[in-house]
Amino acid sequence: MFGYVRTGAAVPKLRVADCVYNKEEILHSIEEAKAKGIGILVFPELSVTSYTCADLFFQEPLLSAAETAVCEILQATKQTDMLIVLGVPIACDNQLFNCAAFLHQGKLLGLVPKTLVPNYSEFYEERWFASSTDLLCDEVIYCGQTVPIGADLLFRATNQSDVVIAAEICEDLWGPIPPSSYQALYGATLLVNLSASNELAAKPSYRRNLITQQASRCIAGYVYVSAGIGESTQDAVFSGHSLVCENGIILTEGETFCKEGTLIYADIDFSLLAGERRKHTSFMSQLAQPDAKRFYRTIHFTLAETPLDTLHRPLSAKPFTPAENDSLHERCSTIFNIQMVGLARRVEHTHAKTMVVGISGGLDSTLALLVAAKACDYLGLDRSHVLGITMPGFGTTDRTYHNALDLMEALGVRIKEIPIRDAALQHFKDIGHDPSCHDVTYENTQARERTQILMDIANKEGGFVIGTGDLSELALGWATYNGDHMSMYGVNAGVPKTLVRVLVNWVAKEGGLSEKAQAILLDVLDTPISPELLPPDEKGNINQKTEDLVGPYELHDFFLYFIIRFGFPPAKVFFLAKQAFGEAYDTETLLKWLKNFYRRFFAQQFKRSCLPDGPKVGALCLSPRSDWRMPSDACGRIWLEEAEKL
Repeated sequence: MFGYVRTGAAVPKLRVADCVYNKEEILHSIEEAKAKGIGILVFPELSVTSYTCADLFFQEPLLSAAETAVCEILQATKQTDMLIVLGVPIACDNQLFNCAAFLHQGKLLGLVPKTLVPNYSEFYEERWFASSTDLLCDEVIYCGQTVPIGADLLFRATNQSDVVIAAEICEDLWGPIPPSSYQALYGATLLVNLSASNELAAKPSYRRNLITQQASRCIAGYVYVSAGIGESTQDAVFSGHSLVCENGIILTEGETFCKEGTLIYADIDFSLLAGERRKHTSFMSQLAQPDAKRFYRTIHFTLAETPLDTLHRPLSAKPFTPAENDSLHERCSTIFNIQMVGLARRVEHTHAKTMVVGISGGLDSTLALLVAAKACDYLGLDRSHVLGITMPGFGTTDRTYHNALDLMEALGVRIKEIPIRDAALQHFKDIGHDPSCHDVTYENTQARERTQILMDIANKEGGFVIGTGDLSELALGWATYNGDHMSMYGVNAGVPKTLVRVLVNWVAKEGGLSEKAQAILLDVLDTPISPELLPPDEKGNINQKTEDLVGPYELHDFFLYFIIRFGFPPAKVFFLAKQAFGEAYDTETLLKWLKNFYRRFFAQQFKRSCLPDGPKVGALCLSPRSDWRMPSDACGRIWLEEAEKL
């Protein structure tokens, strides 16, 4: 459903060379996985015999017992709709091969031998096993079945076209060009690694980095599962390290050194992987190189549909914002520095004498002002090079007015106040508009008057205007065309509203500001988001709250991320929103704002088609010169009709 397949890694409790015991433990893991709705289950390297049998691999009784165990597993899983990948030794071509066996509903689909066989340090595998490159035949009779064998096998789900599975075994991943690199180029979207990697100090983090990087390079899912503590401890100890990864992101990771067996699983998004590959047009370009030519045989099978009552994968309701952990400071610092250095470079290039910023006392202009102040510090300029202008209008409240003035004073920038009421009233008179009619003309007149003031003062001061509008506003078109829509450099253009809040809070805590400045920033964070274009209520409070009009920004940022970043359809975005927000929003509310997002996004592209310059800070932006190119008159019918059917 929606391209998700529940994929697991099992580390059963094993005994060295005891195939009967190991078979029972493997079957126990399969039953446990079946209860979890797992569709693909991967076991460690040589899991049927155990990895550390050493010269016992030369013993006919062990090889015979392994084949019998596989036969019995096949028989026991005839009615189990699950793809099972086991590690088993296979005798073929007068040699022995360390193989991954693919089992499905009583049929042995194929055997994939290990390619890179280690013979250094604590590893002596060449003593027992040959490489897949030494294989002569392409079939072998095993468990009474004629079975394809070779490193050239891909396993494709006939009912889920994006699911193509390939195997590599332990050391294969450690090579300069792992087999999975070619497997991915030729279609594999899930790479499974049956491993027996012994544990050493610092090795888990190295192994983790190796796996995530390979999954990222291959734009693939990657299941890694290593032998556990049941292996021989004669010269090494195995921890049972296992993880499920997707395009460089660890979805789940198992506990190590467990006394009993372990099972982990996650829902891998194969439609996401397919979409990412289509978007990254350089992904397939390596096939043009002569040494990249490979020939793969495709084995077809039918994959069970994953039940999706609950999604088993990390899913944040705020996908743009860093988590509250050790990465928060690093992420915020990087984003803020991108904004600041981008602005500083523009100041240097244009030889601007002044950076002009309209300050409203709201979140966006606050972040832009903080960036401008830090850009001065970076360039070794006095902060008086920043000219903050507050322009109170009909909707300005005392709270935002004083926060604007106090923040500019606390940051040491120049301050200018230019009320716009009289100018707006004169304009209403000029165009014949009734000021008591609080319509779009009433609102946009104020926005354009403010922009005109900023532009003209920038000319007068030999500087340029810094735009304050953010990514969320661009997505929704929540900006007045040629009003706050326009500037000479938009520092917030790549920052969604939910992230603006996080950045301002981070600067308040980590920016080395005075206590007064910190207090102002915290109050700005606590102020309702509003353009303040309509008069305050009878108590003098903000009367025009943006989120009451266009919807909660946390929802729109969530929609923006999955619709534009990954191209997901409305039904999938709706499903994910229900998973992420739980009971915070009912179905009716989610659908209302999802439809609103689509309507506004398609209707407002003309504003995005002529954006000012501004830095990209994350994986998504809407600049027509960067991530997003869309006709301004594109029709949203397909998306809206699907949303209406939900």
